[in-house]
Amino acid sequence: MGWLILGIGFVLFVEGLAYALAPVRIEDLLEMLRAIPPARRRLIGLVAMGIGLALIWLGRGMILDLCARVTGF
Repeated sequence: MGWLILGIGFVLFVEGLAYALAPVRIEDLLEMLRAIPPARRRLIGLVAMGIGLALIWLGRGMILDLCARVTGF
């Protein structure tokens, strides 16, 4: 459960950072997204999800490996 809260917090932090530092750029990005057909946006979202899942899987493995090295298990 702690990992889930950590992940959600990280996502909210990054999203908030984008809105805080570049609110006008976010509006421009939304306009560009409206120009992309829904099927293409869906594909982009699926690819982003796959990359994110792979990074989580790799990162989790690295953390578990580091914990095993530190504790000796």
